[in-house]
Amino acid sequence: MITRRKLCATALGFLAAGTGLAGSAPPAFAQAPSNEELMQAGPLGEQALGNAEAPVTLIEYASMTCSHCANFAVKVFPVLKSRYIDAGKVRYILREFPLDPLAAAGFMLARCAGDKYYDVTDALFQTQQKWAFARDPLPQLLAVAKQLGFTEQSFDECLANQKVLDGIDWVRQRGAEKFGVNSTPTFFIKGFSACRGWAEPAFARPAPGFCNAKIQENAGPPLHRRRSSIHAPARCGTSQ
Repeated sequence: MITRRKLCATALGFLAAGTGLAGSAPPAFAQAPSNEELMQAGPLGEQALGNAEAPVTLIEYASMTCSHCANFAVKVFPVLKSRYIDAGKVRYILREFPLDPLAAAGFMLARCAGDKYYDVTDALFQTQQKWAFARDPLPQLLAVAKQLGFTEQSFDECLANQKVLDGIDWVRQRGAEKFGVNSTPTFFIKGFSACRGWAEPAFARPAPGFCNAKIQENAGPPLHRRRSSIHAPARCGTSQ
């Protein structure tokens, strides 16, 4: 059985890398990243839903232990999926931005599940209160994983998979260093704009000015209009 100590040692060497980011904050965005930059997949490939030829691509940087991300996944995403993704209007990509070792473990399980990636992330967001904030979270995480087809052995093997961890860390570091992601959830839409929070009207007219629209009450200003600081720890939610 993996202990929390073992998880912190195995599954987050990535925190050391994360603190390494604190030494050099990225420059402020003068403009949003190019589509070419934004659409570069990580070493593990993209996990995408929807028509590859959809006119709009939505990329979410999320953490499995972020309550705001869970709120989006549980309350907003089902509507997004039925209205836009399933209708072929939007292609959705979830990118890993774990804020702590436990979030990294959750994403590792999703990656180990292969084509059931979204089954795992959905289940973990749905049950987040049970495992992410438990005093002893790993048994709770294992219990959820078993419901998704993992055994204790496959669970342990997955969390010891350095290749998977390195791939997740690559996505996280690139999001922070290249795009200034420093809180979750952060959304990029078609490469034109980046926002904290969510606004459905984006899909009616995705454009650079979209982020000026009213979004969730916890949302901050557009990412490309504020200086992103990695000197402060990455966090769930947003700051004004």
